[in-house]
Amino acid sequence: MSADLDLLPDGVVLAGPDGRVTAVNLVGASMLAVERGAEVAGAELADVLALRDHDGRSWVEENCPYGGLALRKAVPEQSWLLPDGTEVLVTARLHRSRPSGPVEQVAICLRSGRGRARLDRDRSDLVATLAHELRSPLTGVKGFVHTLLNRWDRLTDDQRRLMLTTAGADADRLSRLITELLDVARIDTGRLQLHRRPTDLALKVQRVRDSVAHSTSTPIELEVAPDLPLIDADPDKVVQVVTNLVENAVRHGEGTVRVVLAPWPEDDALVGVTVTDEGDGIPVDLRRRVFTKFWTSGTGGGSGLGLYLVSGLVRAHGGVVHIDDRPGGGARVATAWPRVADGGVEGRG
Repeated sequence: MSADLDLLPDGVVLAGPDGRVTAVNLVGASMLAVERGAEVAGAELADVLALRDHDGRSWVEENCPYGGLALRKAVPEQSWLLPDGTEVLVTARLHRSRPSGPVEQVAICLRSGRGRARLDRDRSDLVATLAHELRSPLTGVKGFVHTLLNRWDRLTDDQRRLMLTTAGADADRLSRLITELLDVARIDTGRLQLHRRPTDLALKVQRVRDSVAHSTSTPIELEVAPDLPLIDADPDKVVQVVTNLVENAVRHGEGTVRVVLAPWPEDDALVGVTVTDEGDGIPVDLRRRVFTKFWTSGTGGGSGLGLYLVSGLVRAHGGVVHIDDRPGGGARVATAWPRVADGGVEGRG
């Protein structure tokens, strides 16, 4: 058994019905700074499992693995400190040969707390990023509303219209970010709902192009192949995907952004939307990572949700997402959407 326990990546300590240690694997011995052998075998569990919390209390004293309710089968994961002060996550199983019988064996698992610490840092970074993304448009909305309330009579109609238009755009940005967060949760939990219907892709992309072009000086060109078929998709999700692609190209690219709509060359059952920019492009080793949650390039800001949602929403439709280099330099992000079967022209979105 000892050899098998040594193959495990986590530390393991086993103790018998008398509260004495019967086995410690290599990882566990290293964590607890004990020598395996006669000194450990038969030693009191409390002496070998030298774990303390921040108040100096021991794991054995706090959890009483051999006491408590007779129905208890486990000790849930808790954070404890090794003798050298390193954090570990500790769980235990309490084995009984019959229900409500005495504990005959205690199996304790010790896992490094570094993974959880890294996860906590990632969550803190996420909260900070989202707080910044939410605060920026909210500040704009509040500022313009307060100005309108306090100086209404001293503002011209053009000034009022500009402030209201800007506040409306910031409110739309807030709404979009909240929608993205909800969609991320739905994708992760498999609860994403699509309201698919025949959709005019060219019309949706034209509206996205006009909307983004209104707020940037970057030229955005749109090219639509003739006789483009309708696609079978949720129109709102199509707009969400294309908006993310175009805004991402504007944010990280240079020169002109081009959007091309055409039949997918690799499959005539799909229709492609290809967005290119004239920036530095995306290195090959990063092309898989850009579709992960909260990935950012470190420039241009953003929540890091855009391309994750692009991938999740397109694939939920049965489509394809592909990244490569634009001929002449820059990035090329292509998505393909399923076309409507011949004859499906009603309910155009």
